[in-house]
Amino acid sequence: MKSEDIILGLFIIVAVVVMIIPISGGILSVLITINILLALVILFNSMFAREALNMSAFPTILLFMTVYRLSLNVSSTRAILTSGKQGAGNVIQTFGSFVGGDDLIVGIVVFFILVIINFLVITKGSERVAEVSARFTLDAMPGKQMAIDADLNSGLIDELQARERRQKIQDEASFYGSMDGASKFVKNDAIAGLIITGINIIFGIVLGVISRGMEIGDAVNEYTILTIGDGLVSQIPALLISLATGMLVTKVNKDVDVSETIMSQMFGMPRVLYMSGGVLIFLGLFTPLNPIIVSGAGILTVISGRIMHNQLQVQAVQEEIATEDVEAEEIRRPENVVNLLQVDPIELEFGYGIIPLADASQGGDLLDRVVMIRRQIALELGTIVPIIRLRDNIQLNPNQYIIKIKGNQIADGEILFDHYMAMNPGFIEDEIDGIEAIEPAFKLPALWITEGQRERAEAMGYTVVDPPSIIATHLTEVIKTHLDELLTRQDVKTLVNNVSENHPTLVEELVPKLMSVGDIQKVLMNLLKEGVSIRDLVTVFETLADYALTNKDPDILTEYVRQALKRTVSKKFFDEESNQVLTLDPSIEQEIMDSVKKTEQGMFLSLDPAYVEQIMQATAKAAEKLESMGRTPLILTSPIVRVYYKKLIEERFPSIIVISYGEIDNQVELQSIGMVSI
Repeated sequence: MKSEDIILGLFIIVAVVVMIIPISGGILSVLITINILLALVILFNSMFAREALNMSAFPTILLFMTVYRLSLNVSSTRAILTSGKQGAGNVIQTFGSFVGGDDLIVGIVVFFILVIINFLVITKGSERVAEVSARFTLDAMPGKQMAIDADLNSGLIDELQARERRQKIQDEASFYGSMDGASKFVKNDAIAGLIITGINIIFGIVLGVISRGMEIGDAVNEYTILTIGDGLVSQIPALLISLATGMLVTKVNKDVDVSETIMSQMFGMPRVLYMSGGVLIFLGLFTPLNPIIVSGAGILTVISGRIMHNQLQVQAVQEEIATEDVEAEEIRRPENVVNLLQVDPIELEFGYGIIPLADASQGGDLLDRVVMIRRQIALELGTIVPIIRLRDNIQLNPNQYIIKIKGNQIADGEILFDHYMAMNPGFIEDEIDGIEAIEPAFKLPALWITEGQRERAEAMGYTVVDPPSIIATHLTEVIKTHLDELLTRQDVKTLVNNVSENHPTLVEELVPKLMSVGDIQKVLMNLLKEGVSIRDLVTVFETLADYALTNKDPDILTEYVRQALKRTVSKKFFDEESNQVLTLDPSIEQEIMDSVKKTEQGMFLSLDPAYVEQIMQATAKAAEKLESMGRTPLILTSPIVRVYYKKLIEERFPSIIVISYGEIDNQVELQSIGMVSI
């Protein structure tokens, strides 16, 4: 056992033993002195604690001290009633005669004043403050928890700091709840002291007259003074502990000492001291009050105000100088301005209702899913996805979220917490009850259903997903769509360095002799824009090294790379044994090739707008045929035409896939079901 455990155990044992076994007056005096000492220690600890939680064990301490003090009351009552002055001990006799003025009436008056102060003023007030503090602390817990979660999701604090703050909130709630109950100990202790005193006086007089043969006047005088002394040595420590209780529950949670706070708030304004001192000077000079005492106190107060005024002026100048130095230093530091100019590549902002999905302590796994998104895209498309910033936004609806790319909102969605989204694959005729909605990533009709409907919907064949999966899927699709915008030169440099570790000769030949990092970036952006994986960078770089010597156009180089990656392209877009596609009319291909113009800035099409509109209408009509069959429109062209045709239609038909014959693997079987023709 630890020494602290032994001391605490002995303390409780002593309290119990003192109640049962008669003790001498000397030992009783020692125990009473210890009671006064402990009360003073508790008072000063409460006074100088920076916040209430610094004495989180106070309710337990209060219980122990109450039991100890009541055991002393029992023991002192036994000693007074059985032995009179001889058994009461020095401390009780001294308090009864000296503190009470050795006068019966004075002692009774002093005792009852102490009881009234303790019971009606300090104890009552402390009890009410503890009750209100407990209620407000419990009511504020949800808001504080949400604030911590918001700071964690925005990156202002880490997981360890969030855990510490949550623990502090729980400790505060437990402390004030315990103090609400423990304050009853103080109140009932004061009542018990008053009752015990009355019993001691009455039965002391009876015993003195009957058992000891004393005159009634002598019995009244002796037993009343001893009882008053016993009451005083009990009530004074009780008063100190009541005061400690009041100080603790009224303490403001500030990281400063209570003495500092009180002095600064009471005597921190010079004009208050001037006015207070002026009133005292006036009263001393123009009223019968003693002018030396009253006016002297007023003059000292005015002088103190002047000293305080000078100190505040010096402090203000120092703060102004310090502020100017800090501002000047901030201006000199360009990195602060640079930080203001930074824009997060990807942001996911959400309302407070979605916070539990991102809070791991509440069972949310959205953060883990975001990490998996970066890994998934790296494996699937072979590129680096920037850090995805998660933030809560109180301006959004509670269940709303938005996705931003480089600070601009790209997409948004809304979920229902504790619901699931069910989507009909298209072949299910049975219907289920739910709230109609639109799946945010692919804009498909869906229903919000409850947990109880989930199993039935899955059994019927519905695709059922939970809210975190909806958000993660939407975020993944948005990132894939804008992946070309997110690829920076620094990312390309990282990819180049990664390849150079195992293929240094290839990289040395390509960069920077044939192509710069910026040129490679344009080719890779072209590939990612159409969903072609760049994971096989060795093949990409080999192809660029072969053709970059004779052609510098990024679009043409992209076509060469796509043909070199034909297995990757075929696997991406052809996943069935018989793939149905559309073809482009050779006459349209020829017209496009005849309109290609070469300039120093690159190549562009010079087609008649009316003819372009005819191509658009023909493309839309042919694409509808595949879409009506539930398939993504895919159009085959000759290699030399693909890039120009894609650029021509991509703004109006971004979802149409355009592939050249040179990008199709030999093992892929195709079935043409239509032609784009005018």
